[in-house]
Amino acid sequence: MSVPHTADVLVIGGGATGAGVLRDLARRGLRGLLVERGDFATGTTGRYHGLLHSGGRYVQKDQVAARECITENRVLRRIAPSSVEDTGGYFVATPDDPDDYVAAFADNCNASGVDCDEVDVGRLLAAEPALNRRIRRAFRVPDGSIEPWQLVDSTLADARLRGSEALSYQRVIGFDVVGGRIVAATLRSERDGTVSKVWVQFVVSASGAWAGQIAALARVQVEMTPGKGTMLIYNHRMTDAVINRCHRSADGDIMVPVHTVAILGTTDIKVPDPDDYEISREEVVGLVAEGAKLFPDLPRLRILRAYAGVRPLYRPPADAADGGSNRAISRAHAILDHADQGVDNFVSIVGGKLTTHRLMAEETVNAVAAKLGVTAPCTTADEVLPGQPGGHTYWLGHRLADHEAEGGGDADLLCECELVTRRMAEDYLDTHWPCTIDDVRRGTRVGMGPCQGAFCTFRVAGLIAERLDERSAAAAPAVPGTNAADGTAAGSGVAHAAIADRALTAFLRERFKGTRPIAQGRQLQELLMANGIYVGVLGLDSLASATAQSMVAAEETVDAAR
Repeated sequence: MSVPHTADVLVIGGGATGAGVLRDLARRGLRGLLVERGDFATGTTGRYHGLLHSGGRYVQKDQVAARECITENRVLRRIAPSSVEDTGGYFVATPDDPDDYVAAFADNCNASGVDCDEVDVGRLLAAEPALNRRIRRAFRVPDGSIEPWQLVDSTLADARLRGSEALSYQRVIGFDVVGGRIVAATLRSERDGTVSKVWVQFVVSASGAWAGQIAALARVQVEMTPGKGTMLIYNHRMTDAVINRCHRSADGDIMVPVHTVAILGTTDIKVPDPDDYEISREEVVGLVAEGAKLFPDLPRLRILRAYAGVRPLYRPPADAADGGSNRAISRAHAILDHADQGVDNFVSIVGGKLTTHRLMAEETVNAVAAKLGVTAPCTTADEVLPGQPGGHTYWLGHRLADHEAEGGGDADLLCECELVTRRMAEDYLDTHWPCTIDDVRRGTRVGMGPCQGAFCTFRVAGLIAERLDERSAAAAPAVPGTNAADGTAAGSGVAHAAIADRALTAFLRERFKGTRPIAQGRQLQELLMANGIYVGVLGLDSLASATAQSMVAAEETVDAAR
């Protein structure tokens, strides 16, 4: 899809907040264009623990954030029901949690408007037998889990229905600033390198931890404090509810059930560059040790992978001199109007969290509308999003139930772990082409289950090759991140197979990267098995170097563990 020549408002960043801003603009009659340098929801939005916040994590230190969370929790359940799993949640007091915090928890929840009931510990342990048997008290709150990619997809769909557009793989590389206003933005396609220009009336940066980089293109300053959060994915749900420790937020103190797995989070480590960070073995060990205070069997359970996201933390300049850890920075959001730095039609939205993205977007568009003389009210909390049918929240067995409702039988499965059928993948390709295997993963969850893509990646790569073969050499789009210039004839089946092979290799390298910090025992065995399938059986020699590096890292990890 080509880049429009003009837009009322350019939105930079395709996470939940950017998508929310685009939707709100469109519903108020403004024609927006959203651009994202990768696929949608591949930054912080797609790399967090999946929690739909009740606000309980903030009632002691940040009641503004807590009130925003519980309000928007209720809104999201109403407008995006099929993206939400109503797991419920508990804050539990382990023997290591401070008595004063536990004693004040329910009152702090009530003061923040967060629904909270103390529950009988014995009944909770009967329902959640993997929990620490030494838990002293427990409080129920309306936590849940949420599917970020489906949420963003639905939000963008609503904006498109109202005349706005969203483009992935378009990087902003410059602004034309004339008379204190941005009049145009220069974009570069991350697919083919082409450069284009879009003329705009206003610019909104919803680029999260990258807000400082975007601001610098307009020669204004935004000082972000990116906070890396490392999380561990376990191969099964040892809990059906979100479990939090009842203390001030710290590492390894929350477990979130997400689809077929459970996610333990999270660290909070300041990083200088949101694109450049590693996950250390020490982080993994520390998370497991803390998580074991909630679930004592964690050290013996299988970890599928480690991953990290970068929080878009913002410390106002007046507070910067105080220093302190990232945990001390408010999780509330801030709207920065850059008129005070000489650019009148440019704002950045920073901070916040996915649960409050709609509210963040509303307040941002209020600021934009005031400057553009638009008086239409916000309506984003009023209607259910497209693609959110039935008003029912997600439940774990829905894919199997949907298949059985159609008569059952041969499901033609591509991914047994996540029950992804060939038809589901083809439907995604129909509506999102061109895309990578990683894009298909986000859209369908293929490769996100216990085998981590070992038995399904080559099937999806085959679908992509088939899709390429269906198009003529002149019309066939390139797969993002690949290059068909390998000596084969353009448009030939051989060339298409080579493109699919490279897409497969790129996907597996990313999967392997998440196993390096945790590759020992059974997980190391799986890594060796996947290597055998793709290199030994399927002959993907291009994986050899990446696999060898993974093996070396895995062996070092095992030696360190000994």
